[in-house]
Amino acid sequence: MYNNSSSSNNNNNHHHQPQTSHTSTSRSSDYSAGGDGEPSAAGNKWASRLLKECARAIYDKDSSKIHHLLWMLNELASPYGDCDQKLASYFLQALFCKATESGQRCFKTLTLVAEKSHCFDSARKLILKFQEVSPWTTFGHVAANGAILEALDGEPKLHIIDISNTLCTQWPTLLEALATRNDDTPHLKLTVVVTANIVRSVMKEISQRMEKFARLMGVPFEFNVISGLNHLGQLTKEALGVVEDEAVAVNCMGALRRVPVEGRAAVIGMFRSLGPKVVTVVEEEADFSSTRYDFVKCFEECLRFYTVYFEMLEESFTPTSNEKLMLERECSRGIVRVLACDDDQDNEGERERRERGSQWSERLKEAFSSVGFSDDVVDDVKALLKRYKPGWALAQPYQNETGLYLTWKEEPVVWASAWKP
Repeated sequence: MYNNSSSSNNNNNHHHQPQTSHTSTSRSSDYSAGGDGEPSAAGNKWASRLLKECARAIYDKDSSKIHHLLWMLNELASPYGDCDQKLASYFLQALFCKATESGQRCFKTLTLVAEKSHCFDSARKLILKFQEVSPWTTFGHVAANGAILEALDGEPKLHIIDISNTLCTQWPTLLEALATRNDDTPHLKLTVVVTANIVRSVMKEISQRMEKFARLMGVPFEFNVISGLNHLGQLTKEALGVVEDEAVAVNCMGALRRVPVEGRAAVIGMFRSLGPKVVTVVEEEADFSSTRYDFVKCFEECLRFYTVYFEMLEESFTPTSNEKLMLERECSRGIVRVLACDDDQDNEGERERRERGSQWSERLKEAFSSVGFSDDVVDDVKALLKRYKPGWALAQPYQNETGLYLTWKEEPVVWASAWKP
């Protein structure tokens, strides 16, 4: 829940519920179908209606309806079409996998294909281009960096433990800030925790670039990589090499959602055992966790979230953008993972069990106290949003919740927070 602090129609009683109404609960009048049951050219949001019908048919094990709807979606879907055609294409894949119980195999194939085509230059270019046209990731970077710099102010030896998937693009601005500090420039140890094979292969190039940039900035710097983990639950205090005289910050960008739901409390407890000055947590605003045993509800929430994401990409990039197509393709793995793979079947690999800010707050409050973002950090985030197209805003948490929300057309999409023991 949140109060939209930056939009013109500010309302102090603004609750979370409206965010789901835009996409997940649609009236039948929103669609117009032809006499043969197929969407007419004038029909809007046809993909949402057909996809939800198919999800319900799969849940009900109605095989004739499943076959009919899968056939219809296959006729209409295209990864190169408009937003509805793209959503139909990627969700059709997940529905087919669910109906045929082939999700694990499909997910592994998609992952292998992605790993084979992954190289540092294209991955870095993609991330930087996304950050250029959308604050989806930079919002969390600016908020977290602000909280980290304030928490570690005046400390001579810093140790940042980075658990994220944005290839260290967060850290150059922090190094610049450290280089221009009024007191002596501190020593920075950056430990990057890698759980995804796809990132592991490019860490050598990232390490070299970070060390070169630190030298340029005149910041004493040490860079460590921890890889070979299947998930964060395998991470230990000993492996992180935390030393007593270091001021520790733990930075989690989209990392906790990849931890099995039942293992999240243990990972948060391990963070506390490090004695950090601050823990920053940034997660996308969706709930694929509490609904994981209700296929239809999980499907509707997944469709709601990715509809917002695809529409945001559509408006942020040019129509023929190759980067947009690549970002959309990246979603296919996550959609199949959430909807067509049984968490219990596979104890390794990435989960995609997102939770909302309110849910993460409840978990984190078991081990930490919330740190509110200062006015300076909020101002930095607002200044960042002005660099992008209209539609983005900053929203404050609602009542006794914590953190900050990035909203896209009043839909909360990313949640950022800071915590201390």
